[in-house]
Amino acid sequence: MKTVMSDSCWAVVPAAGVGQRMGSEIPKQYLQLSGRRVIDHTLARLLSHPKIEGVYVALSPQDNHWQACDYADDPRVVRVDGGEQRCHSVLNALHQLQQHQAAQEAWVLVHDAARPCLSHADLDNLIVTLINHPVGGLLGIPVRDTLKSVNADAEVEATVSRKGLWHALTPQMFRLGILTHALEDAISKTKWVTDDASAMELAGYRPKMIEGEAGNLKITRPEDLLLASDMLSRPDSNQS
Repeated sequence: MKTVMSDSCWAVVPAAGVGQRMGSEIPKQYLQLSGRRVIDHTLARLLSHPKIEGVYVALSPQDNHWQACDYADDPRVVRVDGGEQRCHSVLNALHQLQQHQAAQEAWVLVHDAARPCLSHADLDNLIVTLINHPVGGLLGIPVRDTLKSVNADAEVEATVSRKGLWHALTPQMFRLGILTHALEDAISKTKWVTDDASAMELAGYRPKMIEGEAGNLKITRPEDLLLASDMLSRPDSNQS
């Protein structure tokens, strides 16, 4: 029997981390950025795109900040319990998505909560490029800086060729069924993959890399908030 493919698109946002490198009292996704919480900017970018049918947000069961967010009561947003690692949080969200809404062939775009500057142009490019792709893929940018390998004493040992190297960004877009199986398999082997493409690679797939915008930065340190604020202030920033 021929498999009927789907162009339905859902988003998953893992947001159960505590953001230790930020040195703040609250998780980085709840920090204020240009008058809104970081996660509210992120969800606005996803929910305002016409192809995204809904978002599953994976949060710590002990999270007491979410209910004050702009989208806490939005019917398009479903809260699920996060896990110990990012991969566990994503998998929990995928299981809930399977139970409640989506077919195995539906597309899932996994996006970091701490990437609030995602543009609709990048989303459009990702979706249009991958909607008929057999595997799926991710946004990324080529490595442009010189790379150094250092030892435990922070002494340079070698210069590493940057040829063929990319920074992996999000969203990363894969079909619900195969991504679920790939993450289940990786976790069963105690491989705590830090992005979804890694799970797909371990399962034998070759995700497609799509060049995205450098402005799709991830907030990990205090200075990143200033950079993100500047990005959001630009007229072409797709604010919602």
